[in-house]
Amino acid sequence: MNKETFYYDNRIVRAFAWATLLWGVVGMLVGLIVSMQLFLPELNLTSWLSFGRIRPLHTNAVIFAFVGNAIFTGVYYSLQRLLKARMFSDALSNAHFWMWQLIIVAAAITLPLGISTSKEYAELEWPIDIAITLTWVVFGINMFGTIIKRREKHIYVGIWFYIATWVTVAMLHIVNSFELPVSFLKSYSVFSGVQDALVQWWYGHNAVAFFLTTPFLGMMYYFMPKMANRPVYSYKLSILHFWSLIFIYIWAGPHHLLYSSLPDWAQMLGVIFSVMLIAPSWGGMINGLLTLRGAWDKVREDAILKFMVVGLVAYGMATFEGPLLSLKTFNAMAHFTDWVVAHVHVGGLGWNGFVTFAILYWMIPRMWGTKLYSQRMANQHFWIGTLGILFYAVPMYFSGFSQGFMWKEFDASGNLKYNFLETVERIKFLYMLRSFGGLLYLSGVFLMVYNLVKTVKQGSFIANEQAEAYALDKAHDAHAGKPAYWHKWIETRPMTMLLFSLIMVSIGGMVQLVPMIFVKEQVKTISSIKPYSPLELEGRDLYIREGCNNCHSQLVRPFRSETERYGEYSKSGEYVYDHPFLWGSKRTGPDLVRGGDKAANKVYKNATWHYMHMLNPRETSPGSIMPAYPWLIDNSLDMSLLEGKIKAMRTLGVPYEKGYEKEAKADLMKQAEGIVAELKKDGYKVEPDKEIVAMIAYLHKLGRDLKPAGEVAESK
Repeated sequence: MNKETFYYDNRIVRAFAWATLLWGVVGMLVGLIVSMQLFLPELNLTSWLSFGRIRPLHTNAVIFAFVGNAIFTGVYYSLQRLLKARMFSDALSNAHFWMWQLIIVAAAITLPLGISTSKEYAELEWPIDIAITLTWVVFGINMFGTIIKRREKHIYVGIWFYIATWVTVAMLHIVNSFELPVSFLKSYSVFSGVQDALVQWWYGHNAVAFFLTTPFLGMMYYFMPKMANRPVYSYKLSILHFWSLIFIYIWAGPHHLLYSSLPDWAQMLGVIFSVMLIAPSWGGMINGLLTLRGAWDKVREDAILKFMVVGLVAYGMATFEGPLLSLKTFNAMAHFTDWVVAHVHVGGLGWNGFVTFAILYWMIPRMWGTKLYSQRMANQHFWIGTLGILFYAVPMYFSGFSQGFMWKEFDASGNLKYNFLETVERIKFLYMLRSFGGLLYLSGVFLMVYNLVKTVKQGSFIANEQAEAYALDKAHDAHAGKPAYWHKWIETRPMTMLLFSLIMVSIGGMVQLVPMIFVKEQVKTISSIKPYSPLELEGRDLYIREGCNNCHSQLVRPFRSETERYGEYSKSGEYVYDHPFLWGSKRTGPDLVRGGDKAANKVYKNATWHYMHMLNPRETSPGSIMPAYPWLIDNSLDMSLLEGKIKAMRTLGVPYEKGYEKEAKADLMKQAEGIVAELKKDGYKVEPDKEIVAMIAYLHKLGRDLKPAGEVAESK
């Protein structure tokens, strides 16, 4: 029986590895700038470098460019070796690489230009969404083609996670990208209000689960045993870990919407499954850490294993804290605060970042047939990176606690003790410490890049790495003559694994989404709520363009502290015409959903105040960290898409009369003249076709239609 000789493709691994380093530096550098803008608003130098536009650039660059390329690096390296086969198609591998990089470049161009859907982690417009789908299909064909032509009968646990990642990300992306195009780079979400919020956080939470978690768990199961030269601690625990994790995770999205207008049954499902999620998450962490049994002396000396250990511990911390934050008691205080920022970055910097660094340090010397240039530098990187995480996370925890308590505190007279600006001023120093932590972390990355470049220069790249293995039908069965464990049947059938994974991840989504989308009684209508006027609709699109929802929420929760500060708590029926929803996930600034409620007189500001506030926020609000928006005053409003927007909204169920699109521009100008007249009284001369007029109109619309008693009527 002769073995077959074949060659692993290291070129594609090299390409994704260099892209990981490049986009990692870019994404983290943008993140550092964004963090500094929160205590130095002067750094908002231009419209395309303003916080609201480049904050989503940072998140997309880190998640999809840095982490995404890291995933493909690890998968292309490990998949070939686990299956004892070269990738199915070199052409598909290369197509996948270049398509993914072009998508990243498209994001880097469109987001600073304000071309955004506003949906968190899914801000890219519909043509780019289609490109992502096609790229994911190319990746899937290449991956499953390789699995089918494998020389190893048994499909290793790491590949289970790759399969679940592929099918679930495809499902999440497609459903959350249901959009109605208005033009080449403008669309509206098919879902509205509460429904859109649920779909978005079903996607948003599970993008964290199935893009930032499951592929890294798959890589952990391959690289950790290789690095430690130890077998995985428990095969049966890996089975339990995999199936329970992918089933439970998909249900947890609604915990991002606690105390919102989402029906209680959906909120409680999110809480229940989030708490259950601790068990499989920690099962994976324990399986990884116990793989190092007998190798702890090596951990003390080996920087690569240090990165892996701290990465796993960070994963454990983040997956404990997530369920903790899903408990209503904690969520009431933590939601909208910097506590969530700390939580996310413990996972991002610790879990995704450190595991990526470990894999690159381990893999690159082997592909160049040499040793790592400097173990000392790697150790220095580890300690600098660890300090960076601490200086980042700890100040953000303190900032979150300060915000949560100060927002809710009343004085002896029963009045709110602090206005919103006082809470902002209290945490500015903590924002400075956070930026210092980010600078440390980024410095460690630069040190790693230097170390890896020097490593490459001292070696010789092995483009086609020779290997030998028996053909699949001749492969030696290590379990021959032994009773097969029941799960072995699934492990030898990749399409069965794919089907079972799809079923497991679909159940939670269907239970939550189907009733909310198709049962109208889940959302009550409010008779006083009217569609946006043409000017207000244009203003809302400007609000989205400038990324205002990155800092301002539009959701008053049913707490006395919030109703005292902002006004009547939010009802599901008031969002029925919101495509997309704009509830936000962070209050760097105050909530705006009652901003136009003049009768309540809690947060209402007149047109002149908004004009001055946009021109120079610190003139109206001393101590504000909000960027100035002078371009809104200078720019003329682009009304070229107005007719198409009205038609699209009517298609989505907004009750504009047939033919109204022909009258929309006249109505827009009539309303604009009213705002211009109001500004003129205070000495500000503004043309009615300026963007600032539309923005003011939108801000004055918010909360204006909601009657004090929250008049509700059943949906028809």
